[in-house]
Amino acid sequence: MRHFGHIPATARAGLFHREPGAFDAGSPARVLAAALGATLYSPATRPRLADDVLKQVGRGVVSMVLCLEDSIDDGEVAAAEENLVRQFADLHARDGAEPPLLFIRVREPEQMADLVRRLGPAARLLSGFVLPKFTEERGRPFMEALAVAENICGHRLFAMPVLESPELLHLESRPATLAGIGRLVDTYRDRILALRLGVTDFCSAYGLRRSPDMTAYDVQIVAGVIADVVNVLGRSDGTGFTITGPVWEYFRLQERIFKPQLRRSPFMEQRADELRTALIEHDLDGLLREIELDRANGLLGKTCIHPSHVLPVHALSVVSHEEYSDAQDILRPERDGGGVLRSAYTNKMNEVKPHRAWAERTLLRAEVFGVAREDVGFVELLAAGLVK
Repeated sequence: MRHFGHIPATARAGLFHREPGAFDAGSPARVLAAALGATLYSPATRPRLADDVLKQVGRGVVSMVLCLEDSIDDGEVAAAEENLVRQFADLHARDGAEPPLLFIRVREPEQMADLVRRLGPAARLLSGFVLPKFTEERGRPFMEALAVAENICGHRLFAMPVLESPELLHLESRPATLAGIGRLVDTYRDRILALRLGVTDFCSAYGLRRSPDMTAYDVQIVAGVIADVVNVLGRSDGTGFTITGPVWEYFRLQERIFKPQLRRSPFMEQRADELRTALIEHDLDGLLREIELDRANGLLGKTCIHPSHVLPVHALSVVSHEEYSDAQDILRPERDGGGVLRSAYTNKMNEVKPHRAWAERTLLRAEVFGVAREDVGFVELLAAGLVK
Protein backbone atom coordinates (compact mmCIF):
# COMPACT_ATOMS: atom_id res chain seq x y z
CA MET A 1 0.00 0.00 0.00
CA ARG A 2 1.01 3.62 -0.38
CA HIS A 3 -0.48 7.03 0.30
CA PHE A 4 -2.31 8.41 -2.72
CA GLY A 5 -2.14 4.92 -4.19
CA HIS A 6 -5.86 5.17 -4.94
CA ILE A 7 -5.27 7.78 -7.67
CA PRO A 8 -3.83 6.94 -11.11
CA ALA A 9 -0.06 6.72 -11.47
CA THR A 10 -0.10 9.45 -14.11
CA ALA A 11 -1.82 11.81 -11.68
CA ARG A 12 0.71 11.00 -8.95
CA ALA A 13 3.56 11.72 -11.34
CA GLY A 14 2.15 15.18 -11.97
CA LEU A 15 1.78 15.94 -8.26
CA PHE A 16 4.95 14.60 -6.69
CA HIS A 17 8.61 15.50 -6.93
CA ARG A 18 9.16 12.30 -4.95
CA GLU A 19 6.24 9.88 -4.84
CA PRO A 20 5.05 8.28 -1.58
CA GLY A 21 6.86 5.04 -0.86
CA ALA A 22 5.21 1.63 -0.58
CA PHE A 23 4.85 -0.12 2.78
CA ASP A 24 2.98 -3.05 4.29
CA ALA A 25 2.27 -4.60 7.67
CA GLY A 26 5.76 -6.08 7.74
CA SER A 27 7.58 -2.76 7.25
CA PRO A 28 9.83 -1.39 10.02
CA ALA A 29 7.96 0.11 12.95
CA ARG A 30 9.41 3.59 12.37
CA VAL A 31 7.98 3.57 8.84
CA LEU A 32 4.56 2.28 9.89
CA ALA A 33 4.31 4.81 12.73
CA ALA A 34 4.93 7.65 10.30
CA ALA A 35 2.64 6.13 7.66
CA LEU A 36 -0.50 5.71 9.81
CA GLY A 37 -1.87 9.01 8.55
CA ALA A 38 -5.59 9.46 9.11
CA THR A 39 -6.52 6.40 11.17
CA LEU A 40 -10.22 5.83 10.56
CA TYR A 41 -12.28 4.40 13.41
CA SER A 42 -15.33 2.24 12.77
CA PRO A 43 -17.70 0.50 15.23
CA ALA A 44 -17.16 -3.26 15.14
CA THR A 45 -20.94 -3.73 14.92
CA ARG A 46 -21.26 -2.67 11.28
CA PRO A 47 -22.95 -5.56 9.43
CA ARG A 48 -20.98 -5.08 6.18
CA LEU A 49 -17.70 -4.18 7.83
CA ALA A 50 -15.53 -6.11 5.34
CA ASP A 51 -17.09 -4.20 2.45
CA ASP A 52 -16.70 -0.93 4.36
CA VAL A 53 -13.01 -1.59 4.96
CA LEU A 54 -12.23 -2.24 1.31
CA LYS A 55 -14.35 0.72 0.24
CA GLN A 56 -12.22 3.00 2.42
CA VAL A 57 -9.04 1.59 0.87
CA GLY A 58 -10.40 2.91 -2.42
CA ARG A 59 -10.63 6.34 -0.82
CA GLY A 60 -7.03 6.41 0.37
CA VAL A 61 -7.31 4.97 3.90
CA VAL A 62 -4.23 3.01 4.99
CA SER A 63 -5.04 2.37 8.68
CA MET A 64 -8.29 1.56 10.47
CA VAL A 65 -9.37 0.81 14.03
CA LEU A 66 -12.34 -1.51 14.50
CA CYS A 67 -13.78 -0.47 17.84
CA LEU A 68 -15.21 -2.62 20.61
CA GLU A 69 -15.02 0.16 23.19
CA ASP A 70 -16.65 3.59 23.42
CA SER A 71 -18.28 3.54 19.97
CA ILE A 72 -20.62 0.68 20.87
CA ASP A 73 -23.11 0.07 23.66
CA ASP A 74 -22.03 -2.05 26.62
CA GLY A 75 -24.65 -4.62 25.70
CA GLU A 76 -23.34 -5.02 22.15
CA VAL A 77 -19.84 -6.29 22.95
CA ALA A 78 -20.45 -10.03 22.49
CA ALA A 79 -22.29 -9.51 19.21
CA ALA A 80 -19.60 -7.08 18.01
CA GLU A 81 -16.89 -9.65 18.71
CA GLU A 82 -18.79 -12.28 16.73
CA ASN A 83 -19.23 -9.81 13.90
CA LEU A 84 -15.50 -9.03 13.87
CA VAL A 85 -14.65 -12.72 13.56
CA ARG A 86 -17.07 -13.09 10.61
CA GLN A 87 -15.84 -9.96 8.88
CA PHE A 88 -12.15 -10.88 9.22
CA ALA A 89 -12.95 -14.29 7.76
CA ASP A 90 -14.74 -12.55 4.88
CA LEU A 91 -11.73 -10.31 4.22
CA HIS A 92 -9.35 -13.25 4.44
CA ALA A 93 -11.36 -15.21 1.87
CA ARG A 94 -11.27 -12.47 -0.75
CA ASP A 95 -8.48 -13.22 -3.20
CA GLY A 96 -6.46 -10.17 -4.18
CA ALA A 97 -8.08 -7.86 -1.63
CA GLU A 98 -5.55 -5.74 0.23
CA PRO A 99 -7.03 -4.29 3.43
CA PRO A 100 -5.36 -1.43 5.27
CA LEU A 101 -3.46 -1.84 8.52
CA LEU A 102 -6.17 -3.14 10.85
CA PHE A 103 -6.26 -2.66 14.62
CA ILE A 104 -8.90 -3.69 17.14
CA ARG A 105 -9.76 -1.40 20.02
CA VAL A 106 -10.53 -3.64 22.98
CA ARG A 107 -11.99 -3.01 26.41
CA GLU A 108 -10.20 -5.63 28.51
CA PRO A 109 -6.84 -7.43 28.18
CA GLU A 110 -8.54 -10.83 28.07
CA GLN A 111 -10.23 -9.97 24.79
CA MET A 112 -6.94 -9.88 22.90
CA ALA A 113 -5.88 -13.54 23.08
CA ASP A 114 -9.50 -14.68 22.84
CA LEU A 115 -10.08 -12.72 19.63
CA VAL A 116 -6.84 -13.90 18.03
CA ARG A 117 -7.81 -17.51 18.73
CA ARG A 118 -11.26 -16.98 17.24
CA LEU A 119 -9.88 -15.20 14.19
CA GLY A 120 -7.79 -18.23 13.28
CA PRO A 121 -5.95 -17.85 9.94
CA ALA A 122 -7.62 -14.46 9.40
CA ALA A 123 -5.51 -13.11 12.27
CA ARG A 124 -2.78 -12.54 9.71
CA LEU A 125 -4.74 -9.41 8.69
CA LEU A 126 -4.45 -7.97 12.20
CA SER A 127 -1.68 -5.44 12.87
CA GLY A 128 -2.39 -4.92 16.55
CA PHE A 129 -4.63 -3.49 19.25
CA VAL A 130 -5.64 -0.08 20.52
CA LEU A 131 -5.52 0.03 24.32
CA PRO A 132 -7.96 2.37 26.10
CA LYS A 133 -7.40 4.60 29.16
CA PHE A 134 -3.75 3.65 29.32
CA THR A 135 -1.75 4.22 32.50
CA GLU A 136 1.14 2.28 34.02
CA GLU A 137 -1.22 0.32 36.27
CA ARG A 138 -3.93 -0.39 33.70
CA GLY A 139 -1.55 -0.72 30.77
CA ARG A 140 0.67 -3.50 32.10
CA PRO A 141 -1.98 -6.26 31.84
CA PHE A 142 -2.71 -5.13 28.29
CA MET A 143 0.95 -5.33 27.29
CA GLU A 144 1.31 -8.77 28.86
CA ALA A 145 -1.82 -9.92 27.04
CA LEU A 146 -0.40 -8.57 23.77
CA ALA A 147 2.57 -10.91 24.10
CA VAL A 148 0.22 -13.86 24.60
CA ALA A 149 -1.85 -12.87 21.56
CA GLU A 150 1.30 -12.50 19.49
CA ASN A 151 2.44 -16.00 20.41
CA ILE A 152 -0.93 -17.41 19.40
CA CYS A 153 -1.08 -15.79 15.96
CA GLY A 154 2.64 -16.19 15.24
CA HIS A 155 3.36 -12.72 13.89
CA ARG A 156 4.24 -9.27 15.19
CA LEU A 157 1.44 -7.31 16.81
CA PHE A 158 1.63 -3.66 17.80
CA ALA A 159 -0.01 -1.72 20.58
CA MET A 160 -1.38 1.80 20.27
CA PRO A 161 -2.17 3.00 23.79
CA VAL A 162 -4.75 5.76 24.14
CA LEU A 163 -3.79 8.45 26.65
CA GLU A 164 -7.17 9.62 27.94
CA SER A 165 -7.43 8.91 31.66
CA PRO A 166 -8.47 11.55 34.23
CA GLU A 167 -5.20 10.96 36.10
CA LEU A 168 -3.36 12.29 33.07
CA LEU A 169 -5.61 15.32 32.81
CA HIS A 170 -5.63 16.35 36.48
CA LEU A 171 -2.74 18.63 37.32
CA GLU A 172 -1.89 17.04 40.68
CA SER A 173 -1.56 13.51 39.26
CA ARG A 174 -0.20 14.31 35.80
CA PRO A 175 3.56 14.19 36.48
CA ALA A 176 3.41 10.79 38.20
CA THR A 177 1.01 9.40 35.59
CA LEU A 178 3.20 10.55 32.71
CA ALA A 179 6.30 9.13 34.37
CA GLY A 180 4.57 5.78 34.89
CA ILE A 181 3.37 5.63 31.29
CA GLY A 182 6.90 6.49 30.18
CA ARG A 183 8.36 3.61 32.17
CA LEU A 184 5.90 1.10 30.80
CA VAL A 185 6.08 2.06 27.13
CA ASP A 186 9.86 2.14 27.32
CA THR A 187 9.82 -1.43 28.63
CA TYR A 188 7.73 -2.49 25.61
CA ARG A 189 9.26 -0.05 23.15
CA ASP A 190 9.49 -2.55 20.28
CA ARG A 191 5.73 -3.13 20.41
CA ILE A 192 4.49 0.46 20.82
CA LEU A 193 3.64 1.74 17.35
CA ALA A 194 2.20 5.10 18.41
CA LEU A 195 0.55 6.86 21.32
CA ARG A 196 -2.93 8.22 20.66
CA LEU A 197 -4.56 11.16 22.47
CA GLY A 198 -8.13 10.82 23.75
CA VAL A 199 -9.06 14.49 23.76
CA THR A 200 -12.81 13.80 23.89
CA ASP A 201 -12.30 12.11 27.26
CA PHE A 202 -10.16 15.03 28.43
CA CYS A 203 -12.97 17.44 27.62
CA SER A 204 -15.54 15.13 29.24
CA ALA A 205 -13.76 15.34 32.58
CA TYR A 206 -14.69 19.03 32.72
CA GLY A 207 -18.00 18.92 30.85
CA LEU A 208 -16.46 20.62 27.81
CA ARG A 209 -16.95 20.23 24.09
CA ARG A 210 -15.16 22.35 21.52
CA SER A 211 -17.18 23.92 18.72
CA PRO A 212 -16.29 23.43 15.02
CA ASP A 213 -14.66 26.86 15.10
CA MET A 214 -12.21 25.85 17.81
CA THR A 215 -9.30 23.41 17.74
CA ALA A 216 -8.10 21.28 20.60
CA TYR A 217 -5.37 23.88 21.10
CA ASP A 218 -7.95 26.59 21.82
CA VAL A 219 -9.14 24.63 24.87
CA GLN A 220 -6.37 25.50 27.28
CA ILE A 221 -6.84 22.55 29.62
CA VAL A 222 -6.50 20.18 26.68
CA ALA A 223 -3.62 22.11 25.11
CA GLY A 224 -1.71 21.85 28.38
CA VAL A 225 -2.05 18.07 28.46
CA ILE A 226 -0.95 17.73 24.83
CA ALA A 227 2.10 19.87 25.54
CA ASP A 228 3.07 17.80 28.57
CA VAL A 229 2.59 14.49 26.74
CA VAL A 230 4.83 15.65 23.90
CA ASN A 231 7.33 17.05 26.41
CA VAL A 232 7.72 13.72 28.21
CA LEU A 233 6.92 11.11 25.55
CA GLY A 234 7.63 12.79 22.21
CA ARG A 235 11.26 13.83 22.51
CA SER A 236 13.54 13.60 19.49
CA ASP A 237 16.54 12.24 21.42
CA GLY A 238 15.69 8.61 20.74
CA THR A 239 13.52 8.17 23.83
CA GLY A 240 10.31 9.49 22.27
CA PHE A 241 7.38 7.91 20.46
CA THR A 242 5.12 8.91 17.61
CA ILE A 243 2.12 10.74 19.08
CA THR A 244 -0.95 11.09 16.90
CA GLY A 245 -3.34 14.03 16.70
CA PRO A 246 -6.75 14.09 18.41
CA VAL A 247 -10.06 13.32 16.78
CA TRP A 248 -12.02 16.01 14.91
CA GLU A 249 -15.66 15.45 15.85
CA TYR A 250 -17.54 17.45 13.20
CA PHE A 251 -18.69 16.39 9.78
CA ARG A 252 -22.24 17.78 9.43
CA LEU A 253 -23.26 21.29 8.57
CA GLN A 254 -23.32 23.59 11.57
CA GLU A 255 -24.30 27.20 12.15
CA ARG A 256 -21.10 29.25 12.22
CA ILE A 257 -20.50 31.93 14.85
CA PHE A 258 -17.06 33.05 13.70
CA LYS A 259 -15.85 34.08 10.25
CA PRO A 260 -14.13 31.24 8.35
CA GLN A 261 -10.54 30.65 9.35
CA LEU A 262 -9.51 29.31 5.96
CA ARG A 263 -7.54 31.97 4.06
CA ARG A 264 -8.75 32.75 0.55
CA SER A 265 -5.36 33.36 -1.05
CA PRO A 266 -4.45 29.71 -1.89
CA PHE A 267 -7.84 29.22 -3.60
CA MET A 268 -7.80 31.64 -6.51
CA GLU A 269 -8.62 29.39 -9.44
CA GLN A 270 -12.25 28.42 -10.06
CA ARG A 271 -11.81 24.76 -9.16
CA ALA A 272 -9.94 25.68 -6.00
CA ASP A 273 -12.53 28.31 -5.09
CA GLU A 274 -15.30 25.72 -5.35
CA LEU A 275 -13.27 23.38 -3.18
CA ARG A 276 -12.70 26.10 -0.59
CA THR A 277 -16.45 26.77 -0.41
CA ALA A 278 -17.18 23.07 0.08
CA LEU A 279 -14.61 22.82 2.86
CA ILE A 280 -16.07 25.79 4.72
CA GLU A 281 -19.64 24.58 4.29
CA HIS A 282 -18.69 21.25 5.85
CA ASP A 283 -16.79 22.86 8.75
CA LEU A 284 -13.49 21.42 7.58
CA ASP A 285 -11.60 24.70 7.81
CA GLY A 286 -11.30 24.14 11.55
CA LEU A 287 -10.00 20.64 10.85
CA LEU A 288 -7.33 22.02 8.52
CA ARG A 289 -6.19 24.48 11.15
CA GLU A 290 -6.03 21.73 13.78
CA ILE A 291 -3.98 19.48 11.48
CA GLU A 292 -1.45 22.27 11.01
CA LEU A 293 -1.34 22.83 14.77
CA ASP A 294 -0.90 19.10 15.34
CA ARG A 295 2.25 19.12 13.26
CA ALA A 296 3.53 22.36 14.78
CA ASN A 297 3.18 20.76 18.21
CA GLY A 298 5.00 17.54 17.34
CA LEU A 299 2.10 15.23 16.48
CA LEU A 300 1.93 13.03 13.38
CA GLY A 301 -1.19 11.44 11.94
CA LYS A 302 -4.70 11.84 13.32
CA THR A 303 -7.63 9.90 14.71
CA CYS A 304 -10.60 10.22 12.33
CA ILE A 305 -14.23 9.24 12.72
CA HIS A 306 -15.46 10.21 9.25
CA PRO A 307 -14.08 9.41 5.78
CA SER A 308 -14.28 13.07 4.73
CA HIS A 309 -11.42 13.84 7.12
CA VAL A 310 -8.96 11.42 5.58
CA LEU A 311 -7.88 13.31 2.46
CA PRO A 312 -7.29 16.64 4.26
CA VAL A 313 -5.06 14.88 6.79
CA HIS A 314 -3.07 13.17 4.04
CA ALA A 315 -2.85 16.22 1.79
CA LEU A 316 -1.44 18.30 4.64
CA SER A 317 1.01 15.52 5.52
CA VAL A 318 2.77 15.64 2.15
CA VAL A 319 6.15 17.33 2.44
CA SER A 320 6.43 20.54 0.46
CA HIS A 321 9.25 20.98 -2.00
CA GLU A 322 10.63 23.78 0.17
CA GLU A 323 10.62 21.65 3.33
CA TYR A 324 12.35 18.84 1.46
CA SER A 325 15.00 21.17 0.10
CA ASP A 326 15.73 22.56 3.55
CA ALA A 327 15.88 19.10 5.16
CA GLN A 328 18.26 17.78 2.53
CA ASP A 329 20.55 20.77 2.90
CA ILE A 330 20.66 20.42 6.68
CA LEU A 331 21.49 16.70 6.54
CA ARG A 332 24.26 16.82 3.94
CA PRO A 333 27.32 14.92 5.25
CA GLU A 334 29.52 17.98 4.89
CA ARG A 335 27.25 19.78 7.36
CA ASP A 336 27.93 17.35 10.23
CA GLY A 337 30.04 19.97 11.98
CA GLY A 338 27.12 22.38 12.22
CA GLY A 339 26.91 25.96 11.04
CA VAL A 340 24.31 28.20 9.48
CA LEU A 341 23.27 28.44 5.83
CA ARG A 342 20.74 30.33 3.81
CA SER A 343 17.95 28.17 2.45
CA ALA A 344 17.81 27.35 -1.25
CA TYR A 345 14.55 29.32 -1.30
CA THR A 346 16.51 32.30 0.13
CA ASN A 347 13.78 33.08 2.65
CA LYS A 348 15.08 31.63 5.91
CA MET A 349 18.08 30.56 7.98
CA ASN A 350 18.82 26.86 8.32
CA GLU A 351 20.89 26.23 11.45
CA VAL A 352 22.29 22.74 11.07
CA LYS A 353 22.47 21.42 14.64
CA PRO A 354 19.20 22.85 16.05
CA HIS A 355 17.25 21.92 12.90
CA ARG A 356 18.70 18.41 12.47
CA ALA A 357 15.93 16.56 14.35
CA TRP A 358 13.30 18.45 12.36
CA ALA A 359 15.06 17.55 9.11
CA GLU A 360 15.23 13.86 10.02
CA ARG A 361 11.55 13.80 10.88
CA THR A 362 10.72 15.63 7.64
CA LEU A 363 12.60 13.11 5.49
CA LEU A 364 10.81 10.24 7.23
CA ARG A 365 7.49 11.91 6.44
CA ALA A 366 8.69 12.39 2.85
CA GLU A 367 9.43 8.67 2.65
CA VAL A 368 5.80 7.72 3.30
CA PHE A 369 3.79 10.76 2.15
CA GLY A 370 6.01 11.93 -0.68
CA VAL A 371 7.27 15.37 -1.70
CA ALA A 372 5.06 17.70 -3.71
CA ARG A 373 6.30 19.32 -6.88
CA GLU A 374 7.43 22.89 -6.51
CA ASP A 375 4.17 24.30 -7.91
CA VAL A 376 1.83 21.85 -6.15
CA GLY A 377 0.09 22.70 -2.89
CA PHE A 378 -2.62 21.41 -0.60
CA VAL A 379 -5.48 22.29 -2.95
CA GLU A 380 -4.06 20.30 -5.86
CA LEU A 381 -3.36 17.30 -3.64
CA LEU A 382 -6.82 17.36 -2.13
CA ALA A 383 -8.56 17.83 -5.47
CA ALA A 384 -6.61 14.96 -7.04
CA GLY A 385 -7.56 12.69 -4.15
CA LEU A 386 -11.24 13.52 -4.56
CA VAL A 387 -11.33 12.59 -8.24
CA LYS A 388 -10.21 9.08 -9.16
